[in-house]
Amino acid sequence: MRDYARAYQEKCKSAAEAAKLISSGDHTAMGMALGAPPALLQALSDRVDAVDLTDLHLWYFHSMPIAAETLLRIELLGRVIPHCMFMGPIERDLIKQGEAEGRKLIDFVPVAFSDAPRLFERHVPLDAVITTVAPMDQHGYFSFAANNDYISTAARCAKKTIVEVNPQLPRVFGDSMIHISEVDAVVEHDTPLFELPSRAPSPEEEAIGGIIAEMVPDGACLQMGIGALPEVVCGHLRERHDLGIHTELLSPGLVDLIECGAVTNRRKITFPGRTVFTFALGHQRMYDLIDDNPSVNSHPVNIVNDPRHIAKNPGVVSINATLEIDLTGACNSETLGGKQYSGSGGQLDFVRGARASKRGRSIIACRSTAKKGTVSRIVPDLTGPVTTPRNDVDTVVTEFGSACLIGLGSEARAKALIALAHPDHRSELTEAARQLALID
Repeated sequence: MRDYARAYQEKCKSAAEAAKLISSGDHTAMGMALGAPPALLQALSDRVDAVDLTDLHLWYFHSMPIAAETLLRIELLGRVIPHCMFMGPIERDLIKQGEAEGRKLIDFVPVAFSDAPRLFERHVPLDAVITTVAPMDQHGYFSFAANNDYISTAARCAKKTIVEVNPQLPRVFGDSMIHISEVDAVVEHDTPLFELPSRAPSPEEEAIGGIIAEMVPDGACLQMGIGALPEVVCGHLRERHDLGIHTELLSPGLVDLIECGAVTNRRKITFPGRTVFTFALGHQRMYDLIDDNPSVNSHPVNIVNDPRHIAKNPGVVSINATLEIDLTGACNSETLGGKQYSGSGGQLDFVRGARASKRGRSIIACRSTAKKGTVSRIVPDLTGPVTTPRNDVDTVVTEFGSACLIGLGSEARAKALIALAHPDHRSELTEAARQLALID
């Protein structure tokens, strides 16, 4: 048997030494969420600060506070060019600051989450990948831990792959391994894991969550997003039986359902008996549960989010949020006020996968208003791109109820959606529907 420990030691470097493997002008993919490598980001930031590294193209989804403290500091942007594929609060804040200064600081790249691996395989030649991994085993394999998503593919496409080993990361089963022979440099950095702060649900989210939970039967296979609403839904499902999980994001609410026994995964067709995800973000108790747990698997996002794989499971219930819905049922889940707010993520993949699943259901959740009730989220026309087309929308839920749009004509759709709007906005929406010739 080969001496993998020796290979490991030969490739082991300090963060500063490993950062020197990246050159000015390089296109570098950064791990998202827990995949963001703190020591490497700091070392690269130090080089950019010293003007020893310029024109660094950074490709990523879902940045973390450590990125905001290092490579995404506003004073470094220009020498660092962020190519962001899913915007969050860090990018939104930078865009505001850039507008105040008359500068464009973030290059938003529209792409479905499931298509990101192909983006790196075919269209964006990567010079380097930087990401975190769980420690190497006796056979020479690291685990991508809580983040498989696009980074497992990117790591094998890049000219150089640099991994930051954190012993606090969970070791996760599935198609989640990379071998020491595939790695160019190893940086050791033991640091606590980021824990997602919990947020108390609003009264509207409590109402929406209760309505959605009533639509989830025993044996359903769940996909949920992030935030207070999915946690509310999960809180109502603790007495369900034989639930399954096939989800883009593994979140604390879903892990609670595993721990209480509501999830068995025994009715699944793809990956039966196993919870499947592509990235995980939550609290330490969740990270402990997925560590070295053969019943929990992670796979690349092009596998997990493939509607064909999703649809093979019976009873898929997909729950996603949107920012606005027009009177025909089309959803914009990406922009607010005409400005990029997030990204398409995996919403459409799971909408279509759930719709194609036997006894499946796709649910789009939306609070009826924004800005303290002054703005309706149900609108005559979308102010941004169509994330989920009206042809694909199944069931819409607001705090005022639910409506299945499948098979409804334009008049019935408009009336059903107006009934889900806040009462303060229903008359203006009705008049708009008349002007658009949707209703008499």
